[in-house]
Amino acid sequence: MAHHNTIKANSYDILVRRLNIFPQGAPPSELLFKILKVLFSEREAGLVSVLPIKPFTDKKAATIWKLSLSDAKIILNDLADRGILLDYETDENTTYVLPPPMAGFFEFSLMRYRNDIDQKVLSELFYQYLNVEEDFIKALFVNGETQLGRVFVNEGVLTNENALHVLDFERASEVLKTASQIGVGVCYCRHKMEHVGKNCGAPMDICLTFNGSAESLIRHGITRKVDAAEGLDLLSEARDYNLVQFGENVQERVNFICNCCGCCCEALIAARKFSFSNPVHTTNFIPAIIEEKCNGCGKCVSLCPVEAMTLVTASDPHKPGRKKAKLDDNQCLGCGVCLRGCSVDAIKLQSRKERIITPVNTAHRVVLMAIERGKFQNMLFDNQVLFSHRAMAAVLGVILKLPPAKQILASNQFKSRYLLALIKRRKS
Repeated sequence: MAHHNTIKANSYDILVRRLNIFPQGAPPSELLFKILKVLFSEREAGLVSVLPIKPFTDKKAATIWKLSLSDAKIILNDLADRGILLDYETDENTTYVLPPPMAGFFEFSLMRYRNDIDQKVLSELFYQYLNVEEDFIKALFVNGETQLGRVFVNEGVLTNENALHVLDFERASEVLKTASQIGVGVCYCRHKMEHVGKNCGAPMDICLTFNGSAESLIRHGITRKVDAAEGLDLLSEARDYNLVQFGENVQERVNFICNCCGCCCEALIAARKFSFSNPVHTTNFIPAIIEEKCNGCGKCVSLCPVEAMTLVTASDPHKPGRKKAKLDDNQCLGCGVCLRGCSVDAIKLQSRKERIITPVNTAHRVVLMAIERGKFQNMLFDNQVLFSHRAMAAVLGVILKLPPAKQILASNQFKSRYLLALIKRRKS
């Protein structure tokens, strides 16, 4: 058949190169190839490796693969059933997109219990690739200033005064209430850790997805559809377990919020290991310790998911053994979980001196990540197709709103006189 022309002996190598033209790639290693061989047949690896970066229709895939439209639809739907592709249905056609490995098809592979793949083997490979080798986690969370995710403040500990300083997009409850669709699935991180014997007792069925991503995952049985009331109950349950809400780093149409523990969650593990690189965007709050009230019980230390709280000597001459809590400001996420354990009101949330800037939407975030990681040119072109005029206009629109330093980086990577002229014209 004609589509065999697109399949080569090194299909997995080509797929890895395809994954790494996006800002959120996957560093090559033997473990990565083993993971991909669990998730993709060699034929599928070859087919997926030639898909565009931008969203594409079933007709576009059929043309690229040199297949009939009916055959292409069967393959695309199967890939979406397994969470490798996300699809978006409209009145006219179905549009597909290949999500990055994280947050994407790595996670979707373990967000439900299934028998078509060996999830124990896959979990063990993920654990070695993400938690032992660390190259992937460093590439995802350490490179660049703009990161994939941000922390939401624990709304249960906000005072009336604090609440005045919290914008709607900074509230997990508001993200949930305004979502067009809500899905809940198995926590990828704890599911993975369960298979390697390292999981904690936090709830499993509590990973939330929203809007277009939720719609696709619900349609293909990867997540379960819930209404806003049940979603809010899940957020409340997560807070009862002192979990941290960690979600997509955008203001509009957030696609996911995970309810994370410090022992299993890769984002929080990265925040502990690589705090110097700010791998996770914090909230706009930071705890302040009222030393005269602190009794040194250590509950805040045990609750902190990133070990930002410690106990030190209180230097009290009347009580030589007395301890007090001490905060590492650079390590702190500003989640507010520590306040839940303080029975003497010795911790209060205060606003950070500088507000954390959150990208407006996914396009804004992805463009920033691409520029900072030297991959902006891939946002406009790839090996298969030229970006459409509409898509290019959207990306350029984001560029023209960026600070001058980011615009210069983008212009240098794209090497475009047209873009440079647009930037100069905008300044004048």
